[in-house]
Amino acid sequence: MHPNQRRLAGPAGTKPELRFDALRQEWVAFAGERNERTFLPSTDQCPLCPSGPGGSSEVPLSDFEVVAFENRFPALGPDWVNGHPVRPPTSGCEVLVYTSDHDLTFAALSVERVRLLVEVWADRYRVLGSRPEVAYVYVFENKGVEMGVTLHHPHGQIYAMPFVPPVAAAELRAGERHMRRTGRCLHCDDAGREAASPRMVFQGDGMVAFVPEAARWPYEVHLYPLRHVSALPDLANPERWALSRSLLRVAKTYDQHFGFSAPYVMAIHQAPTDGSWSRNAHLHVEFYPPHRRPDRLKYVAGVEIGAGTWVNDTYPETTAAELRAAGLDNSAPEELPSPW
Repeated sequence: MHPNQRRLAGPAGTKPELRFDALRQEWVAFAGERNERTFLPSTDQCPLCPSGPGGSSEVPLSDFEVVAFENRFPALGPDWVNGHPVRPPTSGCEVLVYTSDHDLTFAALSVERVRLLVEVWADRYRVLGSRPEVAYVYVFENKGVEMGVTLHHPHGQIYAMPFVPPVAAAELRAGERHMRRTGRCLHCDDAGREAASPRMVFQGDGMVAFVPEAARWPYEVHLYPLRHVSALPDLANPERWALSRSLLRVAKTYDQHFGFSAPYVMAIHQAPTDGSWSRNAHLHVEFYPPHRRPDRLKYVAGVEIGAGTWVNDTYPETTAAELRAAGLDNSAPEELPSPW
């Protein structure tokens, strides 16, 4: 076995496995079982709906507010190096179900429910991040079939990763260089600059949301607390409420702008849990909606995939202005038509 390859016990290809790409210096996860996971079931067969005590769904409860559990089809798993276990029997891949209501979306949740989600995110960051083999706790939501969702029930995921993933690592390295050069946080400087730019979508409540100057996705939005905090547990109680209100505001603005329940990826970036680069980490949330127009998607194609150079068909100043205008009326109805 290659020294940088991690393999689960059991037949090769039947359980999650990590392999190291020496050319790009990145880990790649292989998870063959995920190819057999439940795919867009009917509502009455949804594994995330409550099924009552002893029920057959993943949530054998009569009702719930928020529930987290181990993913049955993890992308990462307990693995071995040279025959020695380096991770415990649980994968560290968790599903976080936002509500028992199958037909809601994140944008339709109450601010109290999102505040509870923030608390659960912070708790799982602490618990999963305390494991000695975990380097990074990645909290995210894929919404919509355009983003690869196989279950429509509103939910997100948490990955306890044994390495700092490439996007976070690149940001942290850039922050380290900026800190050495200026003595300041790169993210603090960037958020302050964007708050005064035409790319700002909204600010207030100690938060700022903007379309970044070098946005890859046409309607990409980054949401920052203006106070320097490195991870979710560092937020004070008022800041957790502010984050909850702001997350809802971004999601509702997308729905209002596009005129339907907009798909996106929501990614929470925060400090690694292995102690590396902590002073350069600034908690923030990045949203990547795939639409470049209500009737057209932005596809990741040849130059992005093969060369790693993104081409954006819009300008951040233009899309930010459109989102500001849409955000003037965030009274979007709870149920909007979906694009799929």
